Amino acid sequence: MIKITALTRFDVTMTTSIELPDSIYEQVKAHAALEGKTVDAFFVEAIRDKLATEDDQPKTGLMAVFGKGDKEAVAEVQRIIDEEFSRIDPEEWK
Repeated sequence: MIKITALTRFDVTMTTSIELPDSIYEQVKAHAALEGKTVDAFFVEAIRDKLATEDDQPKTGLMAVFGKGDKEAVAEVQRIIDEEFSRIDPEEWK
């Protein structure tokens, strides 16, 4: 287990523990050393990069609205979907 310490935007130190397999930790340590960084700095940069990459990905379809819909509207859409699917005759698909 390793502990990572980082400064928050209010200059308050936050520490967290992460359990990693030894093999991954050794790779992290080696990469950090090659880049002249501490393990903490390497983790913070890697996490920032990952978050930035996810934010840059355009969201389409359901992913664009997932979790953002009004519960009543979502229930209505689900009701319509259920109604439409109930009209399907499985025998017609054989």
